[in-house]
Amino acid sequence: MSTRIAFLKGHGTENDFVIVPDPENAIDLPPAAVAALCDRRAGIGGDGLLHVVRSAAHSEAKDMATEAEWFMDYRNGDGSVAEMCGNGVRVFARYLQRAGHVTEGDLAVATRGGVKTVHIAKDGDVTVGMGRARLPEGDVTVSVGERSWPARNVNMGNPHAVAFVGDLAHAGDLYSPPPFSPASAYPDGVNVEFVVDRGPRHVALRVHERGSGETRSCGTGACAVAVAAARRDGADPAVTGAPVTYTVDVPGGTLVITERPDGEIEMTGPAVIVAEGEIDAEWLETLGR
Repeated sequence: MSTRIAFLKGHGTENDFVIVPDPENAIDLPPAAVAALCDRRAGIGGDGLLHVVRSAAHSEAKDMATEAEWFMDYRNGDGSVAEMCGNGVRVFARYLQRAGHVTEGDLAVATRGGVKTVHIAKDGDVTVGMGRARLPEGDVTVSVGERSWPARNVNMGNPHAVAFVGDLAHAGDLYSPPPFSPASAYPDGVNVEFVVDRGPRHVALRVHERGSGETRSCGTGACAVAVAAARRDGADPAVTGAPVTYTVDVPGGTLVITERPDGEIEMTGPAVIVAEGEIDAEWLETLGR
């Protein structure tokens, strides 16, 4: 390992990430090291970490290498592994463009949630094909303090509980994971979205992301919210034959979510690289011991 490791910092609607380019998967990133890098006081700071690896060089992505050259080895801010991160994919694509690996237009990115199609537009926005939502059966309830709400169970490659509330302040401080029931609905934890209406096909959310706490944005969460809102509003593209689009305000900005009649969901929003620098490899090695 070299004495210095390159990193970048980026965000998508203020959901921010430490980016570690590592094409050949040569850098060891144990959970403790990832958590330290994402620490906002003792490290660089981020809601998560984007480990940029060629698919062929990673055991979890080799089977996807023929479809996508690059694998987003995504980690939550606490160091745990996650299946997908919608805002992360957009920032990942922006990094690949900045590094000269891709240009404007279409590309494919491998994730633990499958291969995602990405389009980098000339105006700077990035659109990600987020796949189809699954809507597991069964009633779910989430609560904060004395309040509780029914929630829609939506899976976007990672699990979500979407609760429509009267006021986003009802979500509380979101420092700790909001309790949910039944426990069997989410054996590995869940991302919880609290949602209010802003207008026709326009909603706003706050979110607690498992492993990260409250974040300024959550791409898969925005998709889950749009799907839940569409079903609540009687707008199922598979039934109507017409795509449905929702504007989703997050604390860090705005995302536009479209669900097509074939079930495919597209998310469009900004992606920005704000800084780059070097990590002391000795410090990082010490954290992994």
